[in-house]
Formats: sequence, structure tokens, C-alpha cells
Amino acid sequence: MDEASARVVLADDDVLLREGMASLLERSGFEVAGQAGNAPELIALVRRCRPDLAIVDIRMPPRHTTEGVEAAKVIRTEFPEVGILLLSAHVEVDQAMELLAAGHRIGYLLKTRVTAVSEFVASLRRIVDGGSVVDPSLVAELINARRRQDPLEQLTQREREVLALMAEGRSNAGIAHKLWITEGTVEKHVRSIMSRMRLPETEDDHRRVLAVLTFLDAR
Repeated sequence: MDEASARVVLADDDVLLREGMASLLERSGFEVAGQAGNAPELIALVRRCRPDLAIVDIRMPPRHTTEGVEAAKVIRTEFPEVGILLLSAHVEVDQAMELLAAGHRIGYLLKTRVTAVSEFVASLRRIVDGGSVVDPSLVAELINARRRQDPLEQLTQREREVLALMAEGRSNAGIAHKLWITEGTVEKHVRSIMSRMRLPETEDDHRRVLAVLTFLDAR
């Protein structure tokens, strides 16, 4: 696409920020097709203008929670060819994950990045051209969150092997035969797995099922 022809709409309830961004974009060769101060206005604007890119604040009136993300989802559903850049004053991992998973014509940047004009403009053009842009702060938070949430991180290699065989439906005797270890050793590994994964104590096989489900979900 001809960079100079890219049409952009802006959505942010901060009028000064919005106007400043519009001026920056116009100086950088973009066409600002319209501005919105809330989610319904944004959706109507996109339906009317069919822009190449929508720049959307995550938090907008009336609740200032995830209105921008919800509007972006509507836009992505109705107009998958429209690029979307989510802007936020803070790192908010969960809200943007579903959109970011699409992997194309999508971006997430902190508002502080707007001041780095050349980098910001380059990010916009990358999204318009079909790419994706993710703020380094968000990447770091995602990595840390994954480390915090990984239920298998504390398991040893042998315990992972035992759990994988449990997931195949093997009994302790079957696991012992497969790994060439004693059944008593398997039982010790299973107890250790339950302890490391912090699964609740029960008098039945539910903990074994929970361990397997956790293993499959984490793969």
C-alpha cells in the first residue's frame, strides 16, 4: 500500500492527546479520516469511513475499563482488513490477548511510545502493511506472567516423563514398565508431582485427573 494514502481514525476521550496525534499523523503523510471520543462513535466512524487503521485507546467512557478493546473486537469481526493499534497508559496484559493472538494488522503500544515519533510512525506503517507491533513492556509482562503461571515449571525432567505417561492413561505399573523403574519409585514421583503442583489432598483419584488436565492445558 502507498504509505501516504493510509487512512486513519483515532479514538481517545483525551481531546488534547487525540488532536496532537492527528496533527502528528498528518505531518507524517497519513490521512486522518475522523476522530471519536468513545467506543460507539469509533465503531460508527469505522463503518462510515472504512479506514486502513484505527488507533484505539483501551480505556474509554463510560466505565474507562475495556471499552476500546471491545470496540476493537467488533471492528476486527466486521472489517478484518482494518488494522488496529491499541494504546494504553499502563501495561494491561489480559485485555488485549485475544486480539493480539490474531498476529496480523494488530498492535499494542503504551502511550509513552507516541513521543518517539519516528518509531511510532514506523509501527503504524508496519500494521497497515499487515504486520504486528507489541510494546516491549507488554512482552516482558507476558513472559513474566507465563513464568508465574506455568504449573509444570517446578517438575523435574523425570516427573514430567511420569506425568506425560499418566496423561496417556497408564497406571503406575505401566509407567514403571515403560521407564524401567520400580512401581514404588513411580508412586514417589506421583506424590512429588501432586505436591509440586499444589493439587488438593483427596481420598480418590481426582488429583491424578487434575494433574493430567493441567499437563495437557500447559502444553
